[in-house]
Amino acid sequence: MGTPETSREPCPDRILDDIGGAFGMGAVGGSAFHFLKGLHNSPNGQRFLGASQAVRLNAPRVGGSFAVWGGLFSACDCTLVYARQKEDPWNSILAGATTGGILAMRQGLRASARSAAFGGVVLALIEGAGIALNKFISTQQPMPELMEEPVVATGFPSEDSASVGTSWLGGLLGRGKKEDPRESAGSQTKILESFDAPPVPNFEYN
Repeated sequence: MGTPETSREPCPDRILDDIGGAFGMGAVGGSAFHFLKGLHNSPNGQRFLGASQAVRLNAPRVGGSFAVWGGLFSACDCTLVYARQKEDPWNSILAGATTGGILAMRQGLRASARSAAFGGVVLALIEGAGIALNKFISTQQPMPELMEEPVVATGFPSEDSASVGTSWLGGLLGRGKKEDPRESAGSQTKILESFDAPPVPNFEYN
């Protein structure tokens, strides 16, 4: 099982992949949230119309905000991967802190530092939960048992195979000469000697 860092797309393609995934997640989640909010705030008889209007107005905005955050996070992550020349959970934690600080930069230095600390803590919790889950799943999976493959006879025994079976390597491995199943069944295979052909009769008239 791969870690979240090794199972993701390579770095140039990762930015576009994260932007699309974040926009989809924000659009779907924002649609559900604002649909329920529109149902609650709309008057009787116009609840479905108000809910659909709230989704149409607010879902793209929420999806765009998620896409900005996902693209900036992925860009920071790829920059850290290029700078540190390795992929580990520290890249995601630092990228989360950097993303939070950049997005809150217009509100002042104090707000930017607070948002950076919050982003780093959230990403640290996410990465820690992912590592713990991977370890738990790996300990729950049983180890596969190694089974020896049976030796299949593909031809008649020869002198070479007999010499190999009784060699010093076979003695070290504890494997002696294997008995042919045809011999144990009582039937033996014999190689016939060459014989002279019978004389050909001559039909010429003398």
